[in-house]
Amino acid sequence: MFEGLKRWARKKSPWVLHFNSGACNACDIEILAALMPHFDLERFGVLLKATPRHADVLLCSGPATRQVAPRLKRIYEQMPEPKFVVAVGACACSGGAFRGGYNILDGVDQVIPVSAYIPGCPIKPEALIDGVAKLLGKI
Repeated sequence: MFEGLKRWARKKSPWVLHFNSGACNACDIEILAALMPHFDLERFGVLLKATPRHADVLLCSGPATRQVAPRLKRIYEQMPEPKFVVAVGACACSGGAFRGGYNILDGVDQVIPVSAYIPGCPIKPEALIDGVAKLLGKI
């Protein structure tokens, strides 16, 4: 019974942490737009948190670089179980325009496991809402 209550609470109020690993900020603007009243991602109970210790979902934008990989892994390890990672934008999914660079490890999935991918350059807020809704369906 207690497990069912925990699963219901996670599904109805996921807390997200946004991490930019060196993107051009276009996806960051769209993530913030999705949290604003026009698109209102908060109607699903999504709340933006500032610390990984309180977050259920990690929204990653930007390619994984050699410099940011240890930090990204540390943030992921600080999140409580169960934890989910969403790769937001083409850069986080595959390296995007930065792919093939000397310091680029390509997508975020080269460093941490990814639960959902939302491609686009930049993503649309509607795509982010759809991706988060599908992720909540997996919980």
